[in-house]
Amino acid sequence: MSTEYDLQKIDDYRWLIPKSGGMLVPGLIFASENMLLHIKKDNTTLQVANVAHLPGIVKYSLAMPDIHWGYGAPIGGVAAIDAESGVIAPGVCGYDVDCGIRLLRSNLKKKDIEGKVPELTRGLYQNIPSGVGSTGRIKLKTGEVKEVLKNGARWAVERGYGTPEDLKHTEEEGCMPQANAEKVSQRALERGREQLGTLGAGNHFMEIQEVTDIYDEKVAQAFGLFPGQITVMIHCGSRGLGYQVCDDYLVVMGRAVQKYGITLPDRQLACAPFKSPEGQDYFGAMAAAANYAWANRHCIMHWTRETFMQVLGMSTRDMGLELVYDVAHNIVKLEEHKVDGESRPLLIHRKGATRAFPQGHPSVPEDYQEVGQPVLIPGTMGTESYVLVGTLQAMDETWGSTCHGAGRAMSRHEALHRERGEAVRDRLEAKGISIRAGGWKSVAEESPNAYKDVAEVVNVCHQAGISKKVARMKPLGVVKG
Repeated sequence: MSTEYDLQKIDDYRWLIPKSGGMLVPGLIFASENMLLHIKKDNTTLQVANVAHLPGIVKYSLAMPDIHWGYGAPIGGVAAIDAESGVIAPGVCGYDVDCGIRLLRSNLKKKDIEGKVPELTRGLYQNIPSGVGSTGRIKLKTGEVKEVLKNGARWAVERGYGTPEDLKHTEEEGCMPQANAEKVSQRALERGREQLGTLGAGNHFMEIQEVTDIYDEKVAQAFGLFPGQITVMIHCGSRGLGYQVCDDYLVVMGRAVQKYGITLPDRQLACAPFKSPEGQDYFGAMAAAANYAWANRHCIMHWTRETFMQVLGMSTRDMGLELVYDVAHNIVKLEEHKVDGESRPLLIHRKGATRAFPQGHPSVPEDYQEVGQPVLIPGTMGTESYVLVGTLQAMDETWGSTCHGAGRAMSRHEALHRERGEAVRDRLEAKGISIRAGGWKSVAEESPNAYKDVAEVVNVCHQAGISKKVARMKPLGVVKG
């Protein structure tokens, strides 16, 4: 179905889709005028409008500047739904539950790893399994998978993967307490038995980076960032377990739509009242999958530290590979927000969007309280990544949310048609970027040309005030699944 929606310009970075038909609220898109051509071509305005039909949605159906077409709801979308009277929708969370990003800072500068980047990327590729269907070094029994689902990153720390200090710099401290492993199917549990500590494929990656620019000295200092510093970025999610949870509950929600008489413009938005048995079951299973993802990234971080120690012959104290922050991209969170001046519990669906809480917010780590939450925005292979910080304006306008990355500009199929993985590799290596990958097909699919300009995406968020630029990093070495 293709429907044209007239966008009304609010200012240079905000565009309104007026409420019409069965929309319960307007749509609001954060974008530059230059981005509108792709947004209209991709027909994502239709999906923004469709999400506005969900029962209980509050204020706006939101879209960040990295918006592109997704399953049911756009990737780059945010929807706040009343927790008392509204619904919960798996398609507005996403298939890869708690696909997220974490950033490690170090005491190292580029000169400290000069000539060692190829060896480091090779070591990371060998020590951290990646690729489609990859299995890890950790083999779990079904009961042990359930422990991971219950305890999240704490499970990893208790077994020597990471430290208690790492938990303080992880969203939710790496564990959603609402997790209910009993609501996760046997098929999902089986898929999770051998995939803990694996990177996966698609747009998942690890990257060795150098900090090139500092935009806000005070905030950068609070985050422990400085010019010339070596950082490491890890991007992955809940693997096959999270995918299976979403798949299972889309079937459940398809029946629930009929049971509760919910009218929707797209069956991919299948949902159920949050307070219903179906809604509570999905929320518990989704939270469990999110915990698996946090444990997954914790294990990967541990082996990253080990790899750097092996290659550089340095102690962890000398390297200082410490976690700046870990933030989720695809998740539904029960949060308190002000609506018309009154605090209300809302289900914040973030799909390809990240939390961006301001200074003083109780969920921000203690050592970041004076500046706000780190926001981590990865680029693509060969392009820069950014650290931003959450703002009060984001709390007012976007339920404390901002973009999550560059956002695709072409489908994987189109990228494969236009690119050769080997050619992408050659271009990266010509720029001095070392790359290791499980196959050249995934490299072609994830070519920088397949994505929007991350600098423009970040600039829209910065200029709109929903997050503020702190630092920029350039890639030195990339590991792809």
